[in-house]
Amino acid sequence: MRSAIRSVVFPPLLFVLLVTGRLHAQSNYEIQVYPSETQSPGTLLVELHSNYTVEGSTTTQYGMRPTQGQEHETIELTQGLTNWSEVGFYLFTEEHDGTGVQWVGDHIRPRVRVPPSWGWPVGVSLSNEIGYARAAYANPTWLWQIMPIVDQSVGKWYWAVNTTMDWGIHPVSLPPGSTPSEIRYYYRDVSPHGVTFGPAATLTYQPTPLWNLGVEYYGYWGEFGHFVNLHNQQHQFFPVVNLFVSPKWEINIGAGWGATASTDHLIVKGILGRYFNWGLPRGRKNFSSMR
Repeated sequence: MRSAIRSVVFPPLLFVLLVTGRLHAQSNYEIQVYPSETQSPGTLLVELHSNYTVEGSTTTQYGMRPTQGQEHETIELTQGLTNWSEVGFYLFTEEHDGTGVQWVGDHIRPRVRVPPSWGWPVGVSLSNEIGYARAAYANPTWLWQIMPIVDQSVGKWYWAVNTTMDWGIHPVSLPPGSTPSEIRYYYRDVSPHGVTFGPAATLTYQPTPLWNLGVEYYGYWGEFGHFVNLHNQQHQFFPVVNLFVSPKWEINIGAGWGATASTDHLIVKGILGRYFNWGLPRGRKNFSSMR
């Protein structure tokens, strides 16, 4: 399962995003762009990530189930540890054609950031995520993701870039009898053994304290050293609306369109977040989100 799509900010009208994201087969369990800010110590953020693939793959591909008609529900728990660190945990599930809710996998994600006291002009943090997903839903099954994050608020505008790098620790093998061309395509484009690149980004505009509008971008370029051609890359854009209905709740709603043949062409998503503050100030200010 390639990284999620993460975006939790609510900006404006029309945007053009000249940066990249990430999203590879079966990766859309958590569609979100991360901000650099971490949760405050003693603050727990509970999020429910929901998305439905309206138009995606319709056949089994390399042992993974078709994405069209899949409904994904992901529970994310993020606990603030210090004023510069947090740890997150994910539970991924899937439901398709009335088969009932299926467990897909789990990930854990520690993250650290540059403390605000350093006075940097941009926010900077580093996320490390590792976990397992079943072979029917993800390739590779074990994944280690390193994600440097940079963001900045300028007036009512906010931007964030997640430069995501994934290492497939345990790729799934091809079935016997595969042709040389299938093997070459599979190990280079579908299940590379090296580190792959797939950044995500968002740009938002906030006209009032209660909501904002924005665009999120998710892409997959392939393995460092030999990126895949444009046809096999994945590029997806999500116009989003973010609602800040109270200091305890955050809501993200959007729909994503794929720009290449290898990308799921239409996904609708929503994120519902609830803060639990154990007597301390609330943590994250920006809410943006794909996984």
